[in-house]
Amino acid sequence: MDADHVRGRERVQAAAGELGLDVQIVDRPDASSLAEAAAALGISPGEIVKSLVVRRKAGEYLFVLVPGDEQISWPKLRAAAGANKLTLPPAGEAFEATGYARGTITPLGSTVSWPVFAAPAIRGKRVSMGAGEHGASLFVDGDALLDALDARVIDITEPLP
Repeated sequence: MDADHVRGRERVQAAAGELGLDVQIVDRPDASSLAEAAAALGISPGEIVKSLVVRRKAGEYLFVLVPGDEQISWPKLRAAAGANKLTLPPAGEAFEATGYARGTITPLGSTVSWPVFAAPAIRGKRVSMGAGEHGASLFVDGDALLDALDARVIDITEPLP
């Protein structure tokens, strides 16, 4: 395991501890799709939370937490964030904004605590999400996660096509 690999997991665990969150980090095989990742974890795609970093403007970002079986509704997210334009930054910029590589991004342990917007479907269930490194996922109570992150829980999604 390389140092960055260990650091990502450690940052997530440390941040969860500071927030009083009970998280379980598990190793999982690489997956080429959301369905494959869900099957490997023994859960449904809707129980996987995609953590996306979205650029509001140069140097300003937000986290968007979306269940795996949904996608961002850009008009709803723009209205919720009070922004005319939001974009997904390139991978390098996302890393600079969070300290995590794409596919491992989580608000837990991010280098900056950007505002968090989350879909209501995360409430009321145990969810899985990125754990700061490839090949690892964390499990956490969705309600506890959203409360600890002071997330703005609002309808910002639409079903996948």
